[in-house]
Amino acid sequence: MFIRFGYEIGIRCAQPTPMMTFLSVEQARRKDIVRETGPISDPVVKMDEITDSFGNSCIRMLVPEGDMRLTYDAVIMDDGRPDPVISQAGIIPVEKLPAECLPYLSGSRYCETDRFGELAWRLFGGIEPGWARVQAICDYVHDRLTFSYGYASAFRTAVQAHEERVGVCRDYAHLAVTFCRALNIPARYANGYMGDIGVLADPAPMDFNAWFEVYLEGGWYIFDARHNIPRIGRITVARGRDAADIPLIQTFGIHDLTTFKVWTYPEENAAMTRPHAKAEVTLISPWFSERWSRLVREREYNREH
Repeated sequence: MFIRFGYEIGIRCAQPTPMMTFLSVEQARRKDIVRETGPISDPVVKMDEITDSFGNSCIRMLVPEGDMRLTYDAVIMDDGRPDPVISQAGIIPVEKLPAECLPYLSGSRYCETDRFGELAWRLFGGIEPGWARVQAICDYVHDRLTFSYGYASAFRTAVQAHEERVGVCRDYAHLAVTFCRALNIPARYANGYMGDIGVLADPAPMDFNAWFEVYLEGGWYIFDARHNIPRIGRITVARGRDAADIPLIQTFGIHDLTTFKVWTYPEENAAMTRPHAKAEVTLISPWFSERWSRLVREREYNREH
């Protein structure tokens, strides 16, 4: 199947400002891109592609003073299969883990593993180690948190998400990653494009998502605590210890984000002769659910009374 995906970013800087973007498709999937346009900047600036310490492809540029628009549009070939489920995959003892997995056992900016050890073992220590234990973590996080863009925060850590019981996809991933690491399961944060393919349309669509990967017997596997079901059409962009390692855009100076639209959907062919579908929801003006807001207020009231 073909998947159309891309973005439109608007940024305003008071002076020339260095910027990096973590929006390029991972190297392993580049061969599947059948057509692409961009990234294109307006005004035109020089772009350099570099690889960070985690192996992610990044684009580095100097944003000029004033407004700049960055766009990208592409079609990728996808096998149409959902995320694999390998229920028999077991854990690997720490002493036998590959060296490159070890950084994903430690705490990080948003994942305070030292605060979760006792709780993690109490909740999940009795579950068969391996796939079943990670799935139990996903089930717990999925039920624990209430999703709403109205409660998004760039500063919320795993501990705060667990206490506040609200968040967006990055908070679900951070909390699940933290539980896994506290149980000696290597876990890394990942993000990328993922539309509503093969599922009912989400009333809160946002085609750039965060999930996580764990290292079990056989390698790294995808888990998604927010959606908590295998999904079709996941296009990974970047991986790191948590969101601090792979921000969508990172400027080395003050900036205003004026536009951020993302689209991901099945396409009939790779011709790209039609304009991409309009992104109704953006990171600047996201969809908000009053029902979710009411639920959160009720939870806060019950905790206080």
